Amino acid sequence: MKNTLLNTTEGRLLISGIVLSALLLILIGFYGITELHIAKTLVLVFFAHAFGGRAAGIGLCILNEFGALPTIIYNFYIEVLIVCFTYAAFVLSTTNYLKAEWLTKFMDRLSAKALEQTQRVKPLGWIGIFIFVMLPLPVTGPVVGSIIGYMIRLNPFRNFSATFSGTLAAIIVWFYCFDFLEQRFHMIQYLFAAIIIMVLIPHIKKIKNFITDKKTDKKDN
Repeated sequence: MKNTLLNTTEGRLLISGIVLSALLLILIGFYGITELHIAKTLVLVFFAHAFGGRAAGIGLCILNEFGALPTIIYNFYIEVLIVCFTYAAFVLSTTNYLKAEWLTKFMDRLSAKALEQTQRVKPLGWIGIFIFVMLPLPVTGPVVGSIIGYMIRLNPFRNFSATFSGTLAAIIVWFYCFDFLEQRFHMIQYLFAAIIIMVLIPHIKKIKNFITDKKTDKKDN
């Protein structure tokens, strides 16, 4: 079964995601020892991509003066890492190789988002995926883009070349847009605050319950 999985695209992507994650941890660990503020920024950029989108991640790099090339390379790296895990998990869950209720629910939501856009993207094929991933609009991005590619049966090379090319182009565009807006720093701050609030709102109840449980545990002790 393991050999069969490794012979599939999703299996190789899963392994790639694990390797990329290990290298990221090594990089963060290195800067944790040598330049702590860089390590903190690297971690924050990762979570920004995971929960807030590429704009927040790129903005954090710019505000911490990472420069063009490091910003573009690192943000692209993070998006590739996330796609490797998410795409692999999506395919493996739809083929019932991975069975977990929380994973199935999450992948069902991703599938629904992808299905909403499939008919618009399908007629254009490769270029449709590229444009979809590149556009700075809600629900666009490499994760959903790669899943749409899977749904419209693009072969893996065409799917991921379109997804990652669109991702790289989008990051470059976002970087220079933020560079232009750097003089309007206060506006960017409000944007980050809005993104953080939007991310936290769906989890407010869980956060309150967590805080309440902690307080209860302290009283019991």
